[in-house]
Amino acid sequence: MVGGIRTARPCHPRGAGLLSVTQSEGARAVAGGEPKMLESVLALGGLVLLRDCVEREGRSLLKALIKKSALCGEQVHILGCEVSEEEFREGFDSDVNSRLIYHDFFRDPLSWSKTGEALPGGPLGVLRTMGSRTGPGRVTIALDSLSWLLLHLPCTTLCQTLHALSHQGSCSDGHPPEDQMRVLGLVHEELHGPGPMGALSSLAQTEVTLGGVLGQTSAHILCRRPQQRPSHQTQWFSILPDFSLDLQGGPPLESQPHPVPHTSSTAGSPAFRAKPGFQPYLL
Repeated sequence: MVGGIRTARPCHPRGAGLLSVTQSEGARAVAGGEPKMLESVLALGGLVLLRDCVEREGRSLLKALIKKSALCGEQVHILGCEVSEEEFREGFDSDVNSRLIYHDFFRDPLSWSKTGEALPGGPLGVLRTMGSRTGPGRVTIALDSLSWLLLHLPCTTLCQTLHALSHQGSCSDGHPPEDQMRVLGLVHEELHGPGPMGALSSLAQTEVTLGGVLGQTSAHILCRRPQQRPSHQTQWFSILPDFSLDLQGGPPLESQPHPVPHTSSTAGSPAFRAKPGFQPYLL
């Protein structure tokens, strides 16, 4: 899906994000491009929303961002809900794995086993505990996934928690940039309606929407900087087995679908037709 337009492509099994790199594709890779792309996604802090779909899985990109954050010396927490801890850690080397603090909600999400291993307060309790940290240094929280949380928690409560987290230690609170909190949230947008997706979009400082055409994967990156107009860029890439990125040139322009401007507001929806003189308002 690119810019809201679906293109026909074959289904891929789990791990389809680990695309192979041909010699011609490697020749088009941009020197030094991987750090530039990852840094542009991570630069603003706050909530980073990773939007994937059935055809383009986003967990591989989430793990690439986690690896980048861990190797930069950040404290990285993983809230794991959709896959086992062993599967999630697979592909990371020992240096990265040793830096990750994993909170496992996959084995016993509802605390039915009564083993005493349940994390207090459930997922929201863990998130709020992370947000109350007092030590210096940037903290990254990776949510795998926001979709799982949305299906098990009230949308309003989750959004309030994400808002508090993403503003914890922000520059507006007098904290230096290196002490900001960052939240990486993977969301499977085809599982949710426009309401929850619009609410998450309104909270995000950065949105990455995965798409592609002709077997190549693209990331449309939307950044919202304070007091500036939003910026857009599109990167074509593949993710290697060690979760490093190989930037590539995109397919010919004539084979790419025309993008549709992204909007999270009701007034921008094709199903919404405002009458003449209508003045939208914010709740």
